[in-house]
Order: sequence, then C-alpha cells, then structure tokens
Amino acid sequence: MPFSHHSHSGQFCNHAKNTLEEMIKRAISQKMQMFALTEHMPRRTVDFYPEERDLYDEEGLFTLFDSYYTEAMRLKDLYAPQIEILIGFESEWIRPESHNIISDLQNKYPFDLFVGSIHHVKTVPIDFDRQMYEEARERCGGTDERIFEAFFDEQYEMLQALEPPVVGHLDLIRLKSDQPNLSMRTWDGVWKRVLRNLEFIQQYGGLVELNSAALRKGLSEPYPQVDICKVCFLATSWRKYAVTDELVPQTFVQMGGHFTLSDDSHEIAHVGACYQGVLNALETSGINEIRFLTRSGVEGIKGRTVTTSTVAASSLREHDFFKVPT
Repeated sequence: MPFSHHSHSGQFCNHAKNTLEEMIKRAISQKMQMFALTEHMPRRTVDFYPEERDLYDEEGLFTLFDSYYTEAMRLKDLYAPQIEILIGFESEWIRPESHNIISDLQNKYPFDLFVGSIHHVKTVPIDFDRQMYEEARERCGGTDERIFEAFFDEQYEMLQALEPPVVGHLDLIRLKSDQPNLSMRTWDGVWKRVLRNLEFIQQYGGLVELNSAALRKGLSEPYPQVDICKVCFLATSWRKYAVTDELVPQTFVQMGGHFTLSDDSHEIAHVGACYQGVLNALETSGINEIRFLTRSGVEGIKGRTVTTSTVAASSLREHDFFKVPT
C-alpha cells in the first residue's frame, strides 16, 4: 500500500504549489491508501525563510499554521471514504526556542504524527540554496566533512529531545554539498555519527523515512543513501545484540530498526514521484519490509492514536499505485 508520511502544499508553504485539497486528490488518483499532511511548523522571525519575510510577521505565520490545521481536519473527514489522512507537521530544530514551539503545538493540537527534521546547521538553512549552504559550512570550519559532522550532531540533539515517530530525510546535508552522492562512509567522524544516530532511532522505535525527494532533485539515491540503509554494525556498543560473546555483523533492520516511505511532495507532480527508484534502493539495500502509520480507531491521549503496521517490500510493486500512468 503506497503511502507518504511527509507532504506540503502551496496553500500553507511558500516554496510549494497547489492547495491542500489538490494534494489529497492527487494522492487519491494515484491509488494511495494513506497520505500524511505535515506542513512546516511556524518559526520565530529570526528564522524566516527569504520568501516569507515580505509576506508575514511572526504572528501571521502562527495564524497560517492554525488555518492549516483547521483545513486539514475538514479534508480528513471529507475524503475519509477514499483515503486515510493523517495530520501532523514537520519540525524545525534550529535553536533552543524551537523545542518550546514544538511543545506548544503538541499541547494545542492532537496530531497523529510529526516528522523530525533538520534543515539548518548553526542556525543557517542548508538546503535552501548553495549560498546559504556555503555560509553554514564556513561557520563549521569551511569543509563538507566538518558541516556533515555538525549536521549529524544537531540531528542527534533533535532526536534525543523529541524522539520523532518519523525521522525526515536523514542525510539531507548531502543536497547542496560538493559531492552529494559521496558515501557517508568516506569520513570516519561522519560515519560514526550516522551509526550513533541510527542506534538511538532504533532504541526509541522511530521510523526512518525513505524519502524520494532526493531522486527528483537529481541525486542518485533517496534519503538516506543505500550505504546507510544497509549499514552493518560492528561497534562494541552492539555486543548486547550478539548471540555469542563474539561480535556479529547485523544490519539496522536486523537490530530492530525500521523504514517507511515518504515523497516529501511540494506540489501535485511530486506525489508518489520517484517511488520506483525508492523500491530499487529497497531491493539493493536488502530491506524486506517497511512500516507505515495508520489511525487505530482506539481513543488515546488527546482523543486519537496511531499504530504501526508492516508491509512486505516485495508486495509493493503489485499495488495498484504502480499501475497508474504518471
């Protein structure tokens, strides 16, 4: 059952296109069975993106998010007979105040999920354009290796503070780098940080999204790259998982880690885009199953709860989604 845990609309995101309803209709036409709405959380004025600065003040951005939630609830009920809609948001981990905003949103609204993401390093956006990436890189010491290390360190802080149910584009830092298809294994310090972050995600039970946006943006592999997906752990910290006293190489999945699917769509043309390439990466990585979130129908905290379901990776190609002309 193809699905996506990560999407945006031009109605509530200035670097996206199409209305929220148009995004849902596109997902329905693509035979998707679950589509998560995850608009960006509002931010303080100091962290506005360039396209927002002339359109909103801080209060306006927070009001826009309130409007998003109201519309998302309306559309969830309207299209319930055709598709399951989960309502959430994408977090921004920029500075200490970010945690306060996230907590306030979670207390205000009964979200189904949220995507834990990093789009900044040293408070500077790293995926908006090359100029900002270079500015962030200079703040980290001037090399891709150093900014990659800083990215995964800030991601680790976010993971520890939030334990997001879905971890967004885990290696997004590749996008504007000098060699975006370079393996994370290239630099020992970077690779150790990747392993540390994966270990923590596995421990609290988060889902790592296989994000197809990297493919439509010209990268050779989705986020995260195949080397990360099929990573084998040999570090002594994994001894507790070995059957004997000897260290046994095991993959993230064998350790209990799980992946899911996201298209990170920002317009209707992105819905489900490049999922064929994601399935190729699944097969190359040896991932046998993926998980997805679904509303359980059982009343829980704040009136709703979601559960995690599993689907065999081999069954995905047989779904009607892949028979729909693109």
